Amino acid sequence: MAKVKVAIVGTGNIGTDLLMKVLRLSHTLEVAAFVGIDPKSDGLSRAAEMGVATTAGGIDSLVELPNFSDIRIVFDATSASAHARHAEIIKIHGKQVIDLTPAAIGPYVVPTVNLDQHLTAPNINMVTCGGQATIPIVAAVRQIAPVAYAEIVSSIASKSVGLGTRNNIDEFTQTTARGLEVVGGATCGKAIIVLSPAQPPILMRATVFCFVPGSVDCSAIERSIATMVAQVQQYVPGYRLKQAVQFDELKSAAAAQVPSNTPAQAGTKVTVLLQVAGAGHYLPAYAGNLDIMTSAALRTAERLVELRVKEIAV
Repeated sequence: MAKVKVAIVGTGNIGTDLLMKVLRLSHTLEVAAFVGIDPKSDGLSRAAEMGVATTAGGIDSLVELPNFSDIRIVFDATSASAHARHAEIIKIHGKQVIDLTPAAIGPYVVPTVNLDQHLTAPNINMVTCGGQATIPIVAAVRQIAPVAYAEIVSSIASKSVGLGTRNNIDEFTQTTARGLEVVGGATCGKAIIVLSPAQPPILMRATVFCFVPGSVDCSAIERSIATMVAQVQQYVPGYRLKQAVQFDELKSAAAAQVPSNTPAQAGTKVTVLLQVAGAGHYLPAYAGNLDIMTSAALRTAERLVELRVKEIAV
């Protein structure tokens, strides 16, 4: 089967890591164009050295490429503000978009939770790196018991965070919090991101707090989380629990420091500590935030191709 041609827009850390993954790992995708706006970017230089067609003219130059009609999927790894314009242009040309920015124009997709629910959408949003790491855990808890409140704290190495992500911190937290609700199933969600300047750079870590009203089956929740972690590891090998799941019985929701509109009843706070080590395709292992985001996008695109092949066969 001929590989499906894709374009990657955005030549920063996320776009370049995605480029490396497609080139090294994918048996179904071919990068037909790598698109940026800075002709001196390291990503464009690396792509050109590897024989990938490049342009520094942005989205406008992409649609003018001779092979643009052959491209089926466009990955957008730029910024939330830029994606708003990109999405309109790509939609006009009938291409499907996988959005790696927190623009949240299309439906949220987290592979282990709802991969097949939105694959026909013209614009698929990959939430955020914090969302990809933590939403599966909230969903795993939600499979066993209702989650009245979910809060996540994502700590990532400052060195792994490019300009686009830095400019989108507000969108990052808002989109992640909304993803905890829409995909994870929490009634209310909150997200916090911490950029650590520590040297040597820290591995990505995320803490997930879930408040579950009433009594809970701790063993069932542990099994559900373990199953979910194993599923994420299928495409993000560096994803793991940092330690055993913690359960704290509380006399009221207020004791868990949840929002005041959460029902004031006894329950259990479930705490999950995660660590994500990157595969080192572009930046070193400390950039697990890149790895989980680009791996999720790659998994989604390959699933799109898989479904199309099945449709043709039928």
